[in-house]
Amino acid sequence: MIVYKSEEEIDRIRKSARLVSLTLAEIARHLKPGMATREIDLLAEAYIREQGAIPSFKNYQGYPASCCVSVNDRVVHGIPDAYKLREGDIVSVDCGVLLDGFHGDSAYTFAIGRVDEAVLALMAATKTALYRGIEQAIAGNRVGDIAFAIQQYTEKQRGYGVVRELVGHGVGRELHEEPQVPNYGKRGTGVVLREGLVIAIEPMINLGTRKIYYLDDGWTVVTQDHKPSAHYEHTIVVRKKKAEILSDFSIVEEAEQNNPALNTDYYRWVGEHEAVEH
Repeated sequence: MIVYKSEEEIDRIRKSARLVSLTLAEIARHLKPGMATREIDLLAEAYIREQGAIPSFKNYQGYPASCCVSVNDRVVHGIPDAYKLREGDIVSVDCGVLLDGFHGDSAYTFAIGRVDEAVLALMAATKTALYRGIEQAIAGNRVGDIAFAIQQYTEKQRGYGVVRELVGHGVGRELHEEPQVPNYGKRGTGVVLREGLVIAIEPMINLGTRKIYYLDDGWTVVTQDHKPSAHYEHTIVVRKKKAEILSDFSIVEEAEQNNPALNTDYYRWVGEHEAVEH
């Protein structure tokens, strides 16, 4: 069942989503070669709890960590461990918080030092595709319009692989609510979008094949050809004329740009977008 949110509920989700963004910014300030992915998770959990919130992912359906930290060919749901980041890696960090009874959810991919230009282009395309999808999240459109926009920009126009098995979702009192929001599909299909619908849109785009497999840990998703994958995610609310973005990349980007260990060269390829970010 789809649960539409009141303005009061949206405001509470906005606060949760902002805290996720602040957490990602805190991570961005510390990322560097030699940092273990487990350290990223510990940093995130400590920061979230210091703000009086709870990490949404910790123990969710048995997941053992507070963040998903996925490096290079790991698409999503990477379990933080002793692996130490290296020059040339990309790392996506997916994080959620529960604050005042409501969840927020967001993800961001970072480039560590010198990264291959083809991978930087993938990051830029994935980030741009997120906004292309958000531009379709207006009342009267359908979920398929979001999906089509993302697939068209990444797969049809650029030849990247759009992961089929993992999708976006509703967000609210539960971390994952209806409807599902795929990153592939046909225009004019799926659930009709209504004002007050809060969803997480999260393109997961592979440099090569769209095919994936799971590691034996039951969580970590890996590209079948072991080429890199990028992942960006916003929590947004459907409005009549223009979607409102509840999470906030601007504070993450500021931290990213101020960390000399991170590569922001991909910014030059990120397309213009019309969605309003608050």
